[in-house]
Amino acid sequence: MYALIMAGGSGTRLWPHSRSGRPKQFLRLNGEATMLQETVRRVLPLIPYERVYVVTGAAYADLVREQLPELPQANLLLEPSGRGTAPAIGLGALHIRRRDPGAVMAVLSADHGIERPALFRQQLAVGAAMAEQGFLVTLGIKPSGPATSYGYIERGALVYADDGQQAFQVKRFVEKPDQTRAEAYIASGAFFWNAGMFVWSAERILRELARFEPALSQGLSVIDDHLSTHNAQAVLEHVWPDMPNIAIDVAVMERTERAVVIPADIGWSDVGDWAALAEILPQDGAGNAVVGTSVSIDTRNTLIYGNGRLVATIGVEDLVIVDTHDVLLICPRARAQDVKAMVAEIRRQHGTLA
Repeated sequence: MYALIMAGGSGTRLWPHSRSGRPKQFLRLNGEATMLQETVRRVLPLIPYERVYVVTGAAYADLVREQLPELPQANLLLEPSGRGTAPAIGLGALHIRRRDPGAVMAVLSADHGIERPALFRQQLAVGAAMAEQGFLVTLGIKPSGPATSYGYIERGALVYADDGQQAFQVKRFVEKPDQTRAEAYIASGAFFWNAGMFVWSAERILRELARFEPALSQGLSVIDDHLSTHNAQAVLEHVWPDMPNIAIDVAVMERTERAVVIPADIGWSDVGDWAALAEILPQDGAGNAVVGTSVSIDTRNTLIYGNGRLVATIGVEDLVIVDTHDVLLICPRARAQDVKAMVAEIRRQHGTLA
């Protein structure tokens, strides 16, 4: 089994700690390891370093090498530009298939948190067994509530059950719902959050891309023809700008009849914004999550993320407070997702601070 870790995201909702030059997957948000390092360590008992691949933007190559010195040089795949997850996964599948034509690959994001890694690895192993039968496997997160910030997967018929593990046919993928629909999904018991984690054979996903996205597949074929030549990088840079910019869900998973979902109760979080980070950090008796040094009086349900200096609060609640060397962010915890809009405004006005 191989792992393809996608590490090219921008992480704008965790600004100002996450910046364009060092987005969240390269940060230490909760502990001594960065999110990228944690992602790799999480799979190492199942997948050794020599079978781990990382795909990221060329601008982040040095960060990956710095944080993953054990990663073989050939296993670092650099996208000339961001073109969506389908081209990135296709590129990874080309390299893995060339190395091992029968390879099964897990596709994972570098910026997710998982509280139960042993169970996660068990489910990847189940996914690998199903992938060898030709299925395209996705892990569906058992929802903890009617979230409107995630896409959902509706399960169909049971196709596998053994030793406490199950897999179901995918009935459909649905986009982020409004509150009413999210509540109905949860009440039905038939829906999971779509975390964008997959297991399939490299050959199968390339065949499915050829079936549903011929223009993308044609570009991948040109890249594949030159992978072992001296001009492989030049061909990649020539072909890449014309690749369709499309997500793997849209390109394949919403269209294939081979998709199955494994229910995953693994303590997953996409750490998508400061409010989400606050949920996975240790909290005091008043619901405050603190990183750094803080003294608080009558402060409740507040995230305080410091940067070496004392942060003092009096009589506040439900806030996000993030202090960096050059920016102080304060916002209601309920509006943490609006940080992305602030980043756009900061870039318009100041450029370099984002």
